[in-house]
Amino acid sequence: MPADEAPSRAELAARVDELEEALAEATDEDGGKKMSIIATKGTLDMAYPPLILASTAAAFGYEVTVFTTFWGLDMLHEERSKNLQLSSVGNPNMPVPNAVAALPGMDRVTTKMMEKRITDNDTATIEELLETSLEMGVEFQACQMTIELMDYDEDDFYDGVTTGVGAATAIQDMAEADIQLLV
Repeated sequence: MPADEAPSRAELAARVDELEEALAEATDEDGGKKMSIIATKGTLDMAYPPLILASTAAAFGYEVTVFTTFWGLDMLHEERSKNLQLSSVGNPNMPVPNAVAALPGMDRVTTKMMEKRITDNDTATIEELLETSLEMGVEFQACQMTIELMDYDEDDFYDGVTTGVGAATAIQDMAEADIQLLV
């Protein structure tokens, strides 16, 4: 076709089909897509992002692993996950200035405010998101070093959480993943 002639609709549609097939082949090398998330924070507001991302990716067919370390372990701990707090100090989006946020009891107040919003908006709880993610096949890994450092008992984590996972395993998982996130 001469350079000054535009391709027909049929030619464009055929080219789009070719490109879509090539993209599907290129992204489906080993049969599926994989996402690896590292969760390091244990506050109420920071437990939501890895759980929402993990469950959403699993719904889209991704194989998802969430490696939790340090305070991130609290969202996998059956008792601690029910009492996650929201820190008001240093959070620029809090509706209170730092001088007020630093007062005793303010974390409890802001946590209650957030819990009310979660309830009022019918947002899933941490426990519900975790259970849904586990049902969808998301693998939650608890860092062995942190379990020992924090003196946690492996039996205190939700059923289905993989304990005893080290950094080398997490790095290998990330190296094999299509998407790697640090939350």
